Amino acid sequence: MKIRVNGNEVLLEKAVSLKELLTLQQVRTPEYVTVQLNDGFISASGFEDTTINDGDVIEFLYFMGGGQVK
Repeated sequence: MKIRVNGNEVLLEKAVSLKELLTLQQVRTPEYVTVQLNDGFISASGFEDTTINDGDVIEFLYFMGGGQVK
């Protein structure tokens, strides 16, 4: 099946959970990633129960904080 991850086409042999996809895509800090699946956001508690389907569009988003207070 074909999906799109961060703008790139990815071929999967079988349906996988979002948690498995994070591992397959070698996401280094999955505990800090926000996942957009198609037009919605998936909470970290739903990663294991969310199945990726043919044609899905997934974005892994990382929000950075920081800066300097003067």
